[in-house]
Amino acid sequence: MARRIATAAAFGGGGVGLLGVAAVGVLLTEVRLARRTVGGSSDIPPCADGRYGAAFSHRTDRPPLRLGFLGDSTAAGQGVHRASQTPGALLASGLAALSELPVDFRNVALPGAQSDDLERQVELMLAVGTEVPDVCVIMIGANDVTHRMPPAQSVRHLADAVRRLRAAGCEVVVGTCPDLGSVEPVYQPLRWVARRLSRQLAAAQTIGVIESGGRTVSLGDLLGPEFEARPRELFGPDNYHPSAEGYATAAMAVLPTLCASLGLWPEEERPEPARGEGLLPIEQAAAEAASEGGTEVTASRAPWALLKHRRRRQLPTAERTGPSSVTP
Repeated sequence: MARRIATAAAFGGGGVGLLGVAAVGVLLTEVRLARRTVGGSSDIPPCADGRYGAAFSHRTDRPPLRLGFLGDSTAAGQGVHRASQTPGALLASGLAALSELPVDFRNVALPGAQSDDLERQVELMLAVGTEVPDVCVIMIGANDVTHRMPPAQSVRHLADAVRRLRAAGCEVVVGTCPDLGSVEPVYQPLRWVARRLSRQLAAAQTIGVIESGGRTVSLGDLLGPEFEARPRELFGPDNYHPSAEGYATAAMAVLPTLCASLGLWPEEERPEPARGEGLLPIEQAAAEAASEGGTEVTASRAPWALLKHRRRRQLPTAERTGPSSVTP
């Protein structure tokens, strides 16, 4: 795996090691400036746990689907104030609409979490007395980059989490590290470095996840250009976390892979060459996905991986029934 991660980084090209001493000094100044204007939100993300798809509550022929969420503040939905605007609620609602079944949703993500917190989150998700989810979504990686966690360590924690969930009978979809170079108050050359580190971690995450039995969806390049073009719309008030529209954009990218993992997406599990899909060596597929957002990578016969660009659909309005209603 270490060799493949290194190969993926080589496919991506470039590296922070090319920077000279003078450039490093500029970077440190940019980091101090960015810390004054980016993030720092102490808002508690809205709780979106509960049952979605009230219109299908009459179904008795099949049990409700179970969706779990793990990761950092993005997975938790920090930056919005309504439960229905969080990525988990949006995906639970979309999954309910496509499966025509109720969906029980549970989120154990923690704002500020790095990949080494996934062990604790998996313990919560698989705790005795709780039902194992049919599928789990993990969104993590940004804090690993900003806190300079070594990529090999970051990937090891993520791969361990995926293996444990798969061993428990749960499908796993990972939204790989977002593009930190799209954060508006971050300027060059720090923006270039943030983008490079984000993409390299995303490629490494893809390799670790695929070899552990999961699927990945690249978010970085998909959201980067859109966030750069419309930062006031897609970023929240802290200039770091997505707005409601930003979360909806990310959720639309993840929904097809989420449904495909359960056999619910109306596309065959084969490449369409006309759409730029194909079977590639896993390290090359990882590198290409990191540089082309919205790309799904799933395992094929080793050492190959399937690269797909699934067609996105508009998400339905989040709908939930339970002991309390979604925040209006």
